[in-house]
Amino acid sequence: MKLNQIFALTFFLCVFCNSIAFADSIPNVTAKGAIVIEATTGRVIYEKNADMKLMPASTTKIMTAVLTLENERLTKEANISQNVAFTEDQYLPLQEGDVVDVQNLLYGLMMVSDNGSAVALAELMDGNTRRFAMRMNEKANEIGCENTHFVTPNGLPDPMHYSTARDMAKISAYAMKNRAFRKIVATKDDIMIWNFPKNKTAILENTNKLLWRFKGITGIKTGWTSMAGGCLAASAKRGGVELITVVLGSEDAEIRFNEAAALLEYGFTKTRIEKGPRKENIKLTAWVSGGKSHLVHIMAAEDIVYPLIDGDNIKHYSLEYVLPKIVKAPIKQGDKQGEIILRYKGKEVERINLVATEDVAGGFSVLSFFYVGLLELFGMR
Repeated sequence: MKLNQIFALTFFLCVFCNSIAFADSIPNVTAKGAIVIEATTGRVIYEKNADMKLMPASTTKIMTAVLTLENERLTKEANISQNVAFTEDQYLPLQEGDVVDVQNLLYGLMMVSDNGSAVALAELMDGNTRRFAMRMNEKANEIGCENTHFVTPNGLPDPMHYSTARDMAKISAYAMKNRAFRKIVATKDDIMIWNFPKNKTAILENTNKLLWRFKGITGIKTGWTSMAGGCLAASAKRGGVELITVVLGSEDAEIRFNEAAALLEYGFTKTRIEKGPRKENIKLTAWVSGGKSHLVHIMAAEDIVYPLIDGDNIKHYSLEYVLPKIVKAPIKQGDKQGEIILRYKGKEVERINLVATEDVAGGFSVLSFFYVGLLELFGMR
């Protein structure tokens, strides 16, 4: 081999090895708090001060959007109040008397981080932001947040408005299970149209720069105030692996993107997915009380997957089926009947719904009357 060929090969190997070492090395994170989790199970891949109470700035709006999307009673449009029109650091030209679709407010909320849209949605749901904050805190507790307290729907500074990287990752993972939410936060550009005045519009460009920069990015939300610093919740999916990272308290607005990208890259080097049972292969039944059929067939709502992080062993995963012996009619196809608890080394990491594969109308069945009666008699529900 010629000398120049040897040199070229040596140079290539050095670069290749260094690139591998760089990708596998722990990122240098300057943000006050940060975390990377596997999205489906919430298992932690990296954390720094993940339980430190910090101001989450506009990442707060993730919760506001979730509560809006889950509110089935919500009217289609909102009347803009004086409170909304005079919201601090307003981006969109919302004025008192304007009428805007809730969907448009959601896009303004999440894409350009409009503070007034958050107030408008809060007022629409609960009349004022104080009562809406109570709803936010109840939901945070339901999701499993332990160090979060919301005061505003938009994240404007308040000493009693705080969260942590870990809690914001939990909220983000919960939100990303909502298809409508995922669509909004993945949108790069849009046009907002008012219902009244008819000729009023605004151009929306997503503040999350990773939508243009990072391979596999799926969302989700930026945040910035001078007191909170740079904040970002970001998600990305590659090869079946979806990760969520949260950085809180970055020194400036640009660093948050760089550090979130580095954390996601690091997470992908550490995580892979092994397939478990397919949903249609999980076949169960339960006795039906008060139905025309005595049995209902049940399967998992989604395929089971096992995220393996940095040398995990798939043998450490286990499944626990939680399904009552007797369920009550009427039942619709897709109705939740139970759960599968996914555990790693005995610790719960995810719950997958068990759902009915068919409708069961209310009524009477001889077999149901006989067998369900026996089961109830012996306390075997």
